[in-house]
Amino acid sequence: MDSFERQEHRLNGAPERRPRVRKNVTAAIAEDICSERYPAGSALPRENDLCDIYGVSRTVIRESLKILESKGLVRGKPRIGTTVCDKDDWNILDQDVLEWMGPYIAEFDILGCILEARRTIEPVAAEYAAERATAQEIADLDRAWRQMRDSGDDPESFTEADVMFHTVLLNASHNQVFRRLSSAIHAGLKYALHASNVAVDSRDEAIAVHGDLVEALRLRNRTAARDCAHRMLNLAARDLAIAEKAIRRAEKNKT
Repeated sequence: MDSFERQEHRLNGAPERRPRVRKNVTAAIAEDICSERYPAGSALPRENDLCDIYGVSRTVIRESLKILESKGLVRGKPRIGTTVCDKDDWNILDQDVLEWMGPYIAEFDILGCILEARRTIEPVAAEYAAERATAQEIADLDRAWRQMRDSGDDPESFTEADVMFHTVLLNASHNQVFRRLSSAIHAGLKYALHASNVAVDSRDEAIAVHGDLVEALRLRNRTAARDCAHRMLNLAARDLAIAEKAIRRAEKNKT
């Protein structure tokens, strides 16, 4: 389920019992942490109590806690138990963590932070790509752009192509750090692009500027490539502002 569509927001009483599926249990505990049912610095209930709350065995609870610890949400200590970590310690670019944060994403300003990172990286990457991209990489960018153009009213298909476009662009810079950053921010970029893509009624402007960037790379025009990247980011900033308003409005309607 897309995190924008999640409507479960438990306000009172104990969390409902969950199916005996480890992934669901892990997500249920994580979402209770994100909703601050278990605030940062607080201790989670004892294992036996967690078993009762989530309707699973101690083995499943322990496996779920290991997953949450690996993603920075909790920290377990012998004789003390499991404590919820500060939000600054969470791996906020992890795909699962982004999904768990779901309806609370606006409180973390993740979308704004990702946009700031993109403003720092993408214009320079586009300029380098105009000089260094291979013919195959330009063809891959063109293919992604065509999928965006032909996606019609399917935001999922559009986002898939959009993510591929930006991933190829960073790789086409042939800068090893940018390439590593592409992998590091992949989940966050996908979330941010999806948020902006579903927030607007028309994606024609985004399609046009992505096409212009492909053409700038074909012509090896570094200045035009950088300019296109700035135009894309300005559009993203506008669309993300719309998305964040929609998220806040949805949350207000739930309360």
